[in-house]
Amino acid sequence: MSLAFCGSENNSAAYNVDKGVLNNGCFVDALNVVPHVFLLFITFPILFIGWGSQSSKVHIHHSTWLHFPGHNLRWILTFILLFVLVCEIAEGIVSDGVSESRHLHLYMPAGMAFLAAITSVVYYHNIETSNFPKLLIALLFYWTLAFITKTIKFVKFCDNGVGFSQLRFCLTGLLVILYGMLLVVEINVIRVRRYVFFKTPKEVKPPEDLQDLGVRFLQPFVNLLSKGTYWWMNTFIKTAHKKPIDLKAIGKLPIAMRALTNYIRLNEAFEAQKSKRSPYPQGSKSIWRALCCAFGRPLVLSSTFRILADLLGFAGPLCISGIVHHVGKGNNTIRPQTSLTFILLESTESVRWRIKILGVFFISSQEFLANAYVLAVLLFFALLLQRTILQASYYVAIETGINLRGAIQTKIYNKIMLLSTSNMSMGEMTAGQICNLVAIDTNQLMWFFFLCPNLWAMPVQIIAGVLLLYYLLGVSALIGAVVIIVLAPVQYFVATKLSQAQRSTLEYSNERLKKTNEMLRGIKLLKLYAWEHIFHSSVEETREKEMTSLKSFALYTSISIFMNAAIPIAAVLTTFVVHAHLTGNADFSPSVAFASLSLFHILITPLFLLSSVLRSTVKALVSVQKLGEFLSSEEIGEEQDKCSAQRNADNHSKYQVPLKVVNRKRPAREDWNNYSSHMRRSVNITEGDDFCVKITNGFFTWTPEGSPALSNIDIRIPQGQLTMIVGQVGCGKSSLLLAALGEMQKISGNVFWNSSIPDSETGEDVSPEKETTVDTEVRKRGSVAYASQKPWLLNATVEENITFESPFNKQRYKAVIDACSLQPDIDILPHGDQTQIGERGINLSGGQRQRISVARALYQQTNVVFLDDPFSALDIHLSDHLMQEGILKMLREDKRTIILVTHKLQYLPHADWIIAMKDGTIQREGTLKDIQNSESELFEHWKTLMNRQDQELEKETIIERKSVLERKNHRRTRYSRDARLKDDEEDEEEITESDDDDNLSSVLHQRAKMPWRACGKYLSSAGILLLPLLVLSQLLKHTVMVAIDYWLAKWTSDVISAKSELEQKNCSVCQEFNHSRYSKVFSILCCLGIILCLVTSIAVEWTGLKVAKKLHYCLLNKIILAPMRFFETTPLGSILNRFSADCNTIDQHIPATLECLSRSTLLCVSALAVISYVTPMFLIALLPLAIICYFIQKYFRVASRDLQQLDDSTQLPLLCHFSETVEGLTTIRAFRYEARFRQKLLEYTDSNNIASLFLTAANRWLEVRMEYIGACVVLIAAVTSITNSLYNHLSSGLVGLGLTYALMVSNYLNWMVRNLADMEIQLGAVKRINGLLKTEAENYEGLLSPSQIPQNWPDRGEIQIQNLSVRYDSNLKPVLKHVSAHISPGQKIGICGRTGSGKSSFSLAFFRMVDTFEGRIIIDGIDIAKLPLQTLRSRLSIILQDPILFSGTIRFNLDPEKKCTDSMLWEALEIAQLKHVVKALPGGLDAIVTEGGENFSQGQRQLFCLARAFVRKTSIFIMDEATASIDMATENILQKVVMTAFADRTVVTIAHRVHTILNSDLVIVMKRGVILEYDKPEVLLEQEDSVFASFVQADK
Repeated sequence: MSLAFCGSENNSAAYNVDKGVLNNGCFVDALNVVPHVFLLFITFPILFIGWGSQSSKVHIHHSTWLHFPGHNLRWILTFILLFVLVCEIAEGIVSDGVSESRHLHLYMPAGMAFLAAITSVVYYHNIETSNFPKLLIALLFYWTLAFITKTIKFVKFCDNGVGFSQLRFCLTGLLVILYGMLLVVEINVIRVRRYVFFKTPKEVKPPEDLQDLGVRFLQPFVNLLSKGTYWWMNTFIKTAHKKPIDLKAIGKLPIAMRALTNYIRLNEAFEAQKSKRSPYPQGSKSIWRALCCAFGRPLVLSSTFRILADLLGFAGPLCISGIVHHVGKGNNTIRPQTSLTFILLESTESVRWRIKILGVFFISSQEFLANAYVLAVLLFFALLLQRTILQASYYVAIETGINLRGAIQTKIYNKIMLLSTSNMSMGEMTAGQICNLVAIDTNQLMWFFFLCPNLWAMPVQIIAGVLLLYYLLGVSALIGAVVIIVLAPVQYFVATKLSQAQRSTLEYSNERLKKTNEMLRGIKLLKLYAWEHIFHSSVEETREKEMTSLKSFALYTSISIFMNAAIPIAAVLTTFVVHAHLTGNADFSPSVAFASLSLFHILITPLFLLSSVLRSTVKALVSVQKLGEFLSSEEIGEEQDKCSAQRNADNHSKYQVPLKVVNRKRPAREDWNNYSSHMRRSVNITEGDDFCVKITNGFFTWTPEGSPALSNIDIRIPQGQLTMIVGQVGCGKSSLLLAALGEMQKISGNVFWNSSIPDSETGEDVSPEKETTVDTEVRKRGSVAYASQKPWLLNATVEENITFESPFNKQRYKAVIDACSLQPDIDILPHGDQTQIGERGINLSGGQRQRISVARALYQQTNVVFLDDPFSALDIHLSDHLMQEGILKMLREDKRTIILVTHKLQYLPHADWIIAMKDGTIQREGTLKDIQNSESELFEHWKTLMNRQDQELEKETIIERKSVLERKNHRRTRYSRDARLKDDEEDEEEITESDDDDNLSSVLHQRAKMPWRACGKYLSSAGILLLPLLVLSQLLKHTVMVAIDYWLAKWTSDVISAKSELEQKNCSVCQEFNHSRYSKVFSILCCLGIILCLVTSIAVEWTGLKVAKKLHYCLLNKIILAPMRFFETTPLGSILNRFSADCNTIDQHIPATLECLSRSTLLCVSALAVISYVTPMFLIALLPLAIICYFIQKYFRVASRDLQQLDDSTQLPLLCHFSETVEGLTTIRAFRYEARFRQKLLEYTDSNNIASLFLTAANRWLEVRMEYIGACVVLIAAVTSITNSLYNHLSSGLVGLGLTYALMVSNYLNWMVRNLADMEIQLGAVKRINGLLKTEAENYEGLLSPSQIPQNWPDRGEIQIQNLSVRYDSNLKPVLKHVSAHISPGQKIGICGRTGSGKSSFSLAFFRMVDTFEGRIIIDGIDIAKLPLQTLRSRLSIILQDPILFSGTIRFNLDPEKKCTDSMLWEALEIAQLKHVVKALPGGLDAIVTEGGENFSQGQRQLFCLARAFVRKTSIFIMDEATASIDMATENILQKVVMTAFADRTVVTIAHRVHTILNSDLVIVMKRGVILEYDKPEVLLEQEDSVFASFVQADK
């Protein structure tokens, strides 16, 4: 057929110009080509020159700077223009198909216009990014010309009577409007930017974010196309493949998304709610209102997108219906009405199909849409648009959720800063609850905001779907819909059950973790006492309970999965069977069947989402309620608020100070406070200003209702002097400090801080005149350096813990390190003072923690220093050194005011002022002389306890200096190798993770590979039976699913052919088509499918349970039997993580992901197989798509894993910061560091949010690409099957089958890749647990059988040590070298020596906790190396230096094996001086001990540990520095008791304070692992040069 622009028929009117040129249709079309050619000629040279010079752009981010007005509108109009032009081209081709010759003018101008439209937008984009507005003039001319030529064409159509019934008329009208609007947009740019026709163009500056190179998250700044397709992420995801993503790579958050910006927005909304004066300003309702007010607008946008996308989704079934109908119409048997497309599109009057005007044919829209190819292209465009809008909706919702989470976290943090201390200590608000609020509840709200658009979109989708089904199938559709809707409540019921099961699982797993945590923290004690089995069975018992609730969790999960799969089958079954049998002359053509099948698929989604959306809504309601309760909890005094408000305003001007929340529960008290504060203000200070703090007539309490903890307090703390507070355990010394800091609740009285002290850090001198309005209590208090009794450390390096946000001063830092004797400890640490400590770092000993905490107080430049019992965990040398160098030299000589709480009475002579306390009151205050004169009895009592005179100090310090040097050198040699080893092990861990760190390419190769080995380990743990069942059931299920749909295609095709035969025979009496055979087979297949769904869902969950049980059991067994060395070299946190996060992943997440992954993969495979079967041509197109798919998933998986890990790893510091703040609240407030910590929080929140945002963007990036590939699959499948059907007579049923499956592919492709990425991350847990399972266990077996060991061994307690050498590990130096000793039965032995001389290793050797590689220990004639470990350890007793108590009862702590009677326990408590304490507790022996024994003081805990050892009536008893944290009076009593109660037992005492072993029978002095002196104490004391004598001299 010949080609010609105007056609080549002989009688053609195309060249006829009798009525004027403009009345010739072909000429008008030719005229329309002119503007497009003009644009292409002008812009191409500019574009090439422009692109060439693109590299010379000044600024990195200006390429994303959109600064021409009307930017988004222009892009939207251009997209619409392109779509209309495609329709115009298609319309030209279809209408041209009618005539004999080809008329190019029908579609060529439209094709040129299409090219020109694309060029225009590319040209515009380049000009905008390179900021060259003058070149836009070309576009202005183009739009003008295009508008004019189109208008001419439109006018000519009107003149010739072409009307709305012709499609081309409508398209031309649309194009006129579009070109006109684009022209208006262009004129608007000139009007605003004034780049031509004006003298001075307008200067614009890029936004702040784009000037900042750190901002890499460009979603808000890129153009519409890049926004919709996440094109800007391409470079990011490519670089992720080259090198791992870290925080530096993702950069900063844009300003609008930062936590501070969102917090301010939220706070304004809260303030607005408050100003409305609602009765409960913090109630749930007002919080919801504030949230909606602050974050409601983007949600409306997201919901609009969502509804649009859902409505577009119905294009799929409509187009399938039209295509299948058109294909089946080859035999013209069926009325046009059967196809849904026509029902909706046919107008009432009869339509003229085609008319010929101006020499060419025009077609109506009906005929245009009756073309199958046109429908295929329309379906493709509808899919593209629908998927893009849907992803945009998701993105907006998630971004809003993330912004909201950041704002709420900041709000919670600001509230924490104002919480009253009593709330925390009295357990109204535990740190755990607050961390839950941050970790769980803010995330619940985020998820609610993400799922929120579903709430409005789902009803719309369901109603539209049911209406369309009704149109297609009539009443029978409603029956199918009823099946789905009736089963929806069941879904909801299952979902609620599921969340209940999850909650109970969580409770048990928390309990299990608590037990595991205690077990690991006390592992040394468990091993020494041979109690592993008790704690092992206790954890296992909890695990059993957890497994029971996990079983119900798995059951409900499998029911839920089963219903998801089975409901659509059931609905389709009932609908089609009813439709075929009930409605007699029913139309059961493939077009109807497959359109309704797709509609059912669409309908199922919202109904399943419904249950999770409802669940999420309920959770969000609960979370907001919790949040409301928290925000309205009690705050620290209102006075403090005003002060911190002013300070914060100075420190951080941008930061808005959080609102003060009034507690409505206790209005009376509030009024009383206000009343008393008015009274207070009139108080006049008459005395001189020589005090720093003064409390008059003070009564303080922790709880508002409780009795006062401190009563009748009248004290003056002199300025610039050393004040000591002394008194027995529990008399209120620490409380006094906190009361002065304003942390306790004041019942009455006043606290004055001297205002004339300039704060040496800020240098501001606060004078009273300036601040008359603020309460006197706070007016004066500046920053106070405070070291609390329980040391509080940050999760940071040692150096950061000491400098604590202050500027680094090397000289001062060195002096502080020296004063606190921290240098030897720092030398031991793997990275010196840059070692991370705290929760996430290395665990330090109590003494080290204490010294770091004191060092922090010494380092600060504040005028006032509060030290709360800083010596409690230090030995005598360290204490003296700290006192001399730190407190006396550094602080007192600087004229700083020091308040020191202490038990060490020997330091009293140094004090300038002493406050003695008793039972919450002040017993006496004054100088030591005053007390000596007035309270001689008290003074004498002290003197007996002191054991030391002041003048001996000088002599002592000389010895001390020598010994420190010795100790330094010694410890360095002993530990540096140890530390190096520790370091190596950590490195080794890292290396095993990533093979070889230097070789980057192999690492990248590792990152791109799936962890198949872990996957194999996981599946093999399931056992031989389950695995085949799992695989077979999945394969069978999907085969049956395909069979169901194939049978449906056959059934409907046979119906059509039967009808056509009937019509050809034209017999009116022929019998009806018999549906029953078909419906029987269909029913059987459907039922089989439903049964298989149940089998597969149960198999997956059952596998998951079995693996979870097995892995946890193996892990617990391995860990509890691991040697002590393992626990010393592996951070506790990482072991706990295996038990918590990794076990949780294996318990709950992997089974679901596995099920989802296998389902989506098999669905995709079966769909592609079906399409290939229907049209083998499809396979050719499949190859390139598969390759693209492979690369997309490969790049995405790597980036996704990195971002997922970043998201998790940035969440950890954030949560740690919260828990850290809660624990150190008093310290932070004492230092007045609130603003700094808030700033830190903002940084942590932002880095977590940016990771979450990038993760979201990466997920959208993947989904958009996968959806586009899916759309291509649909287009190719449609075109090939239409062609196949038209030329090869493929049955229309199979065409419908192929298209329905093609639509499914686009849904499941991205699920497949997402699940693959999730699976890869989750299998990491299996890999890590597998790593721990390779740990070697201790050798518990012995050479002797139980019968060979005497029942009461050791009965005498004789110990022979022969040539003993001991080391901690086979590749470490020995810590004891060739030690020999003989200890007779019942002897009392004292062992002393400098720190690190091998004293503790000596005691551990008895228990075989260390590696004995030479020599032996014989106890009562048996070599302990031959005994089973369990036996050996259960027959000896030891008391450790660090007191360890477990949560439970006192009875459990003393006797977990339940072997003793009550009287024995009471006796032990009496020996340990605890009887009166326990008697006073509710429940006596069954009184509760909280975790770690926190409800007892440090000293009392130590005494309980003594009692525990007394309970084990063993003949050998070892005390390892067991009295370190007990005051001297109690210690003296204990010494006597031990001597009498254990007269017949062998006691080995390892001593810090040498005077405690003066009464021993024998003394062993150790140095560097060898015995230096070994004799009776009297003999050693007589020798002038003995080391022991020098120790005693020093310890007097």
